[in-house]
Amino acid sequence: MSNILGLRTTIYKVPDVTLAKEWYAKAFETAPYFDEPYYVGFNIGGYELGLIPDVSPPVTKSENVVTYWGVKDIHTEFKRLTDLGAVTHEIPENVGGDIMTATVKDPWDNLIGIIYNPEFNLENQS
Repeated sequence: MSNILGLRTTIYKVPDVTLAKEWYAKAFETAPYFDEPYYVGFNIGGYELGLIPDVSPPVTKSENVVTYWGVKDIHTEFKRLTDLGAVTHEIPENVGGDIMTATVKDPWDNLIGIIYNPEFNLENQS
């Protein structure tokens, strides 16, 4: 049995935590449970989405790591996120079986993945 327990927190760095907090509350349809100038935390289906101030933002943000947030309807959520101002990065596509993924960039150029995966069963996770 592995000592690694699974995903717990994804952090997005943003130059304006107040504006980002408002956008993420709309995008993830939930209010933060922790709200301080140095950290804003959201509980998204038992996982942590955190916002921290990016005091010295890079010229470009890396796209080498993507967190995929589970959704019930990928097309509806993809449209809703882009309607809120997210920019299309990868349109929804089938990646095998019934699994579909897509990515968008938030207004601060952070990469957000969404996934429809009917095979994923959270009950089997530790």
